[in-house]
Order: sequence, then C-alpha cells, then structure tokens
Amino acid sequence: MGKRLAVCAVAQIKNHPDYHYLRFQNMLLECFESIMEQTKVTFDMEKGIRTIISCSDDMFDARTISDNGVTDVMGAHFRGEEKMAQESINGLGYAMACILSGHDDVILFMGHCKESQGESRRMISNLAYDPFYCRPLGMDYHNVDAMQARAYMEKSNVTDEHLAKIVVRSRANGKKNPYGRENKIVSEKDVLNSPMYSDPLREMHIYPVTDWAYGMLLCCEERAKEFTKNPVWITGYGSCMDRYFLGDKDFTSNFSLKNAAKRAYKMAGIKDPKKDIQVFELSDHAAYQLPMWAEGVGIAEEGRGGRWIDDGGMDKFNVNLSGGQLNGNPLLLGGAARAIECYYQLSKQAGERQIKGAKRAVAQAATGGAGQHQAVIVMEA
Repeated sequence: MGKRLAVCAVAQIKNHPDYHYLRFQNMLLECFESIMEQTKVTFDMEKGIRTIISCSDDMFDARTISDNGVTDVMGAHFRGEEKMAQESINGLGYAMACILSGHDDVILFMGHCKESQGESRRMISNLAYDPFYCRPLGMDYHNVDAMQARAYMEKSNVTDEHLAKIVVRSRANGKKNPYGRENKIVSEKDVLNSPMYSDPLREMHIYPVTDWAYGMLLCCEERAKEFTKNPVWITGYGSCMDRYFLGDKDFTSNFSLKNAAKRAYKMAGIKDPKKDIQVFELSDHAAYQLPMWAEGVGIAEEGRGGRWIDDGGMDKFNVNLSGGQLNGNPLLLGGAARAIECYYQLSKQAGERQIKGAKRAVAQAATGGAGQHQAVIVMEA
C-alpha cells in the first residue's frame, strides 16, 4: 500500500447566497454526475466505490440524521457510509486513514450545506457552547471570534485598515473564481464604513451566508491512473483540538493550528513552508483570521501579522487566490473548498488564478469559536 492519497477528480456547484429553488439532493446530484463522468468509476463491490463519506449537519439542514435524505443521491445504499458532522477537511483525513490502512481502495467524499434556510447561523453556533454558562450568555462563533480578534489585533498590530485590505482583496480574487460567491466589489473606504457587527468586527469582515455542495473521488496510489491521468496527492494531514472552555485558552497562541501544521508538515516532509509551499488556502471566517492563520502555518512571523500584510505577504505566498472563505463558503465546508482550490492549482486548472510551477499547496480549516479545532493538509502535484 502506498503512502499517498490520490485525489482523482473534484466537482462543485457555484457558491450561492440562497439556493431556495434547489433541494440538497439537487445540489449533490450535479456533483455526483460530474464525478461519474470524469472518472467512469463504478459501484462494483470488488473494484469500485464501497465507502462514501459525507459532510453535513443536522442543525443547518433542520432535520435529524442529515445524511439520511441524500444517501441515494450519493450511491450510498447497501455499502459503507459515514457522515462527518464537522469541518469537511477532516473527511480527507478520514479517507486517508481508510485508504492508507488498506481498508478501502476508492472513496467518494461529498458534502452539502444551505446556510440560507436557517433563521440564524448565530443561533446554530450558539449550540456549540455549554448549556449552563456560555450558551445563556449568547456566545456564538461570531462574537467569540470578535473577542479573539480584539486580542490578536492588539498583539500583532493589525488595524481596521488592514482588515479592509483583506476584504477588498478577497472579493477581487473571488471575482476570478467561476465557482465563487457573487459579492459586490468594494473599496477600503466601503469596508471601513460598514456597520459594526461585533466589535471590532464589521459586517464586511465576516464571511457571508452561503449555500454550496461538492464531491471528490479519492483512491489509493496504486489505482489512481485507473481514474485520471493526472492525480493530485495528499501527502500530509494534521489536526488538533484546543480547550473547550473559553476562559481556559490563550486566544492569541494559535496552539491548535501550530500543532496541526507541525504534524501535517512532518508527515509530508516539509522543512520550511515559506520555501517548500507555493499556494496556501486558509479558511478565514473573518478577516482578522487570514494573518492569524498565516502566523499559525508558518508564513508570517509571530506577532507581526500587521507588518506581514504591509509587506505584501498575502500575494508573496499566494494566499487565498480563490477569494478564501471570506468571499463565501458555508461554515462546515470551508476546508473542502480550500482543498478543491489547491487541487485546481496543482492540476493546472485554476484559470486566471493559476500559479505557474505550483508543486505543493496547503489547505487549512478551522471550526469552533476562536479557531478551537484546526486541521491542515499538504497536497502535491
């Protein structure tokens, strides 16, 4: 059994503010049919897909057992099917474990989320906190991120003007992404004048409500050429969970991301990410997270996020050429979106976003308030 996980094909629908006219099944079917067409894979129990991994959430879907209504669309009847009710990037880690252990050869990985249909995504993320203290206080991912933003911006000399630059760049890059959410192009002045959302974060500093679905075909190294001429390889994966209770953690330490990145880099043989990696896709739910996560993955110096932005670090290290999560991906699916963009870059399918000579890329994703859980994957052409 080889030591690399092959990404043989990816498919996605366009990120959209409100797919009220599509059911989850419709969203996934388009991706499913594309994967079948690209790879000609079958569901033969000996040589085809025997395991399907899905990513969805009961709260966003407003139904118990959110995968129950979509197993038929994914071909998951009468075979192994596992649902990830967490950040989608961990589905890639799970698939890696299944395949590199020899348990499976081929895995179909699909996910969906409609943030638009809930009354409030803040009500949903409020449920992540304990029911006795933090939940009654009204804690949710956004106001907890604001607490982290305040601490981080002070530590790393990141200003409101820096955040405005990040938002403007995100939307400009998102316009170049054919699957990117359609957002209004704005100026730094527009961002600086946008209403306060949760101090110090403004409305434009937060990723917009988004609906999306995707699919990926993953397989072992030995069989990759059965499904594609040019596989992209996942060579490293690492994850780490920080403390649950907010009062127990250092908001500015990047503890979980540093550990996740260290593990992924070690597995992939990365010595210096600044030199060894050509593309970075970071899941910035809020604008301040882009420089903070850049520090965590090792391309910005600790406590110098503001200077890193001033020195052109975002473009120097090819960070979030897709527009990033800040341009619009659903909360659960940001990691899959980051990995798919890395796939496009490494397979030379990124269009006008293409980085010439890209050989390695990093995708990062976070979930939980203040980046509680972090995961990083390394991908190679």
